[in-house]
Amino acid sequence: METPKYPPPQDEGEKEVLEQLVAIRDKLLLRKQDRTTYIRSQDVISLYDETIDQVRRLNEIRNGRSIEENRVDRVVDSCFQLLSLFFMTIGRNNEAPAAYALTSTIKRLIDHLTEADLFSAKDLESMSHTLEHLSEIIHNTSTTESAPWLETLIAKRIERCRASLAKLQKKVEDIAEPLRPIAERLVSILRQMAVVNTRSKFSPKDIQKFELQLKEIAETRKEGNFVDEQGNILQGSENVTALLERCQLYTGIILERGGNFPEKWKTVYDALIGIRNELDKLSLTQAWSLRETDLYDFQRSLDNIDESRVDGNWLDEEGQPAELYVQRTLLYLIRRSYGYIYHLMISSEPVSEALLPIYNQLQTLKRCLLEVKNSGGVASVRELYPYSMKLNSIDNMRVDGKFLVADDIPEGQGSVTELLSECFELNYELRIAAEDVSGSQTPDTR
Repeated sequence: METPKYPPPQDEGEKEVLEQLVAIRDKLLLRKQDRTTYIRSQDVISLYDETIDQVRRLNEIRNGRSIEENRVDRVVDSCFQLLSLFFMTIGRNNEAPAAYALTSTIKRLIDHLTEADLFSAKDLESMSHTLEHLSEIIHNTSTTESAPWLETLIAKRIERCRASLAKLQKKVEDIAEPLRPIAERLVSILRQMAVVNTRSKFSPKDIQKFELQLKEIAETRKEGNFVDEQGNILQGSENVTALLERCQLYTGIILERGGNFPEKWKTVYDALIGIRNELDKLSLTQAWSLRETDLYDFQRSLDNIDESRVDGNWLDEEGQPAELYVQRTLLYLIRRSYGYIYHLMISSEPVSEALLPIYNQLQTLKRCLLEVKNSGGVASVRELYPYSMKLNSIDNMRVDGKFLVADDIPEGQGSVTELLSECFELNYELRIAAEDVSGSQTPDTR
């Protein structure tokens, strides 16, 4: 993925740094594409150290001077985005470098939610919780002692994101408690209509269904306002009414368009539809098919499309801005895709991809054992034999208590071992319960 066009550096020292960083980025991209072997921690740390050395050199060249962002800064960002995803892939999720890509994605999401002025309390709660977790990682990590500026950079990002979230949270709090469920419902309706609008086969009936729901909500008002039982206008009534009218306007626009997107914007639209659909597939099969570094290409494609806007809108070949319907549809697809990337990142397990096959098997075993337990257990110990055999076969893979892959000890040993212990414990509980039942049913022959 090419770095977006930015002016080249003028300083000779910066030019040398750029050359080295481009070489590092290319190595990272090649390693990302190679699926013949799993990614090893030592390979990632080596390239991480090389990047840190070059950034330290860049800081020495600039010596605190304010420099206009140029191609070096963009390549530095690309390297750290890749390295961040590599850290997730090798299972080192709870270290500072892994937080870099996630904070970038959260910032994008918050910017889009602010711009669209469309969000739910759940959106804010999830990101607030994630930022809290990332803040703990930054304060507790010791991985980046050689690069304290990286920790400082990420910490500042987190604080900026928190400040932006606080402003959005204030908007939620400005709506009276009884009105918030209605506001949440309207946000949900608007988002569901956006999904219908971007389906390959458009059905007016789906939109008409939402029209009826909007009509029901509108009819709960008195003289155009949302009121309490005493007839007093609820705080935030004006904002919720504006959201209701926005939904009603959107239904009319979607029905008028009938799923037909303007031809001159089809290239961008098709690209975004492709990205969203691919991310949707990954979200369904994440545990078995996702390598976190795969998210880099999606991120960069979205960034490039997002950053191609002028004053918040896209321009056609004649320099004319996109109409409101086009702008809203494209922005929805970008936001939805960033949302997928965010959820894929926070769902990433702190386990190296080398151990993921074992980890996923244990996750499946645990779910099965819990299902058996919740459905009343087993009638006899014999029914547990398949689970016991599988657990023992996995346990026998360990060497001196460690899971080895080609003589390497991949990251995530603790997580896999803990999960294995939980499965053994569940299996033991079910076996004891089955033996008790079997014993109580044995007739007394005395």
